[in-house]
Amino acid sequence: MIRHRSDRVLLGPLASVRKPVSQPVIAAVRFMQVELPHHVRLIPQEIESAMRNAGIHANSLLEVRRMYNAVGIDVSKGKSTIAVLQPGGTVIRKPFDVSHTSQNLNELADYLGSLEGPSKIVMECTGRYHEPMLKVLYEAGLFVSVVNPHLIKNFGNNSLRKVKSDPADARKIARYTLDNWAELRQYSDMDDTRTQLKTLNSQFSFFMKQKVAAKANLIALLDNTYPGVNKLFDSPTREDGSEKWVDYAYSFWHVDCVRKIGLKTFTERYKAFCKKHHYIFQQDKPEKLFNASKELVAVFPKEKTYKLLIQQSIQQLNLASGHVERLRQEMNALASTLPEYNTVMGIYGVGKTYGPLLIAEIGNVSRFTHREALTAFAGVDPGVDESGQHKSKSNRASKVGSARLRKTLFQIMTTLLQNAPVDDPVYRFLDKKRAQGKPYYVYMTAGANKFLRIYYGKVKECLRNLEQAE
Repeated sequence: MIRHRSDRVLLGPLASVRKPVSQPVIAAVRFMQVELPHHVRLIPQEIESAMRNAGIHANSLLEVRRMYNAVGIDVSKGKSTIAVLQPGGTVIRKPFDVSHTSQNLNELADYLGSLEGPSKIVMECTGRYHEPMLKVLYEAGLFVSVVNPHLIKNFGNNSLRKVKSDPADARKIARYTLDNWAELRQYSDMDDTRTQLKTLNSQFSFFMKQKVAAKANLIALLDNTYPGVNKLFDSPTREDGSEKWVDYAYSFWHVDCVRKIGLKTFTERYKAFCKKHHYIFQQDKPEKLFNASKELVAVFPKEKTYKLLIQQSIQQLNLASGHVERLRQEMNALASTLPEYNTVMGIYGVGKTYGPLLIAEIGNVSRFTHREALTAFAGVDPGVDESGQHKSKSNRASKVGSARLRKTLFQIMTTLLQNAPVDDPVYRFLDKKRAQGKPYYVYMTAGANKFLRIYYGKVKECLRNLEQAE
């Protein structure tokens, strides 16, 4: 007998079974305890045989036969290929193309919604190309799941021929949907927030590279007019991205702008500079700067051409720095709306800079079944090198996954080593490996691995507590 309660299927006859239940029976029970569609019509023969041997008759468990639809979508730029399959490989409709226009996507949503029985739609996360399709289908109330393309690539083909075409890929995604029906995770509004956060992180990384390049270019130019000017001040970067040494170099771009005008005049100009840019004026600073400038050797003469080059470089640096700081603030504000934000920020070494970066790259921790899955996603897990009697005892890190996540993890490890918090387990582990004489990348990667395991446990517990509270 089958009855519904809390959207789960309860199997009456199974409760009375006293015989040992084999793995195929367990698989069958799990198969039927998920959200079964309306017309399931088959149970694999080996499962049915095992159930019969255990005293469970399939007919008594499935009085109503049902069927469900697996929709695979191979997304490309401007169009997508759709395949619809049912259990047993039944083709509901041959693969067809749909262009990414509003009318065509709405017609596709209507068609998929009209299919008899529940349907689940799976598409790959292919950059930005899948987002128009995802938006329309999700807003139409359909079950949509977005998966990593690596999962589809590694999914079995059962063929010696290597066929690479859009229809073949769509059918492969549909078969993946059938085989992983129970484990598919539905796209949610929270995923939209995480997508925004990851997009911001991508732009943050882009402008950060521009900032680093612009700063290196500026220092290279200033080394020929005012060597070492970037080391004259240690003031931190402001919220708008400006730095004191950069503002100073804009006004005093050449050593002759300091030493040729005399100490008194330079002191007045430096005081006016501090007032204009809202810096604290220190009485002894002008004299130190003036005396230091006397010892410097400028390669380029004080000419308008070099002044133009330096000031344009400073403007480019300030522009990139402003973008970086605004994106940093926006990422922190967006990350604070996610449930795990406070938990992540409470981990030592994670602040308003690294916290949003971690959340953006890791995403929803619930999609990882265990800690090792998260470390493998970051590429900080040891590789496997075993064949026959050969078993390697020391393997390199896999480095498969997000390079930006690994970079953030290494930055956090550097913070831990600089601050040396003796009560932090990750730092103690790092210090232990370093004391053992391990190479730099070995103990840094091992520390990142341990950090992610702790991260997984804390965030998983946080999300579990929130679910129980709701």
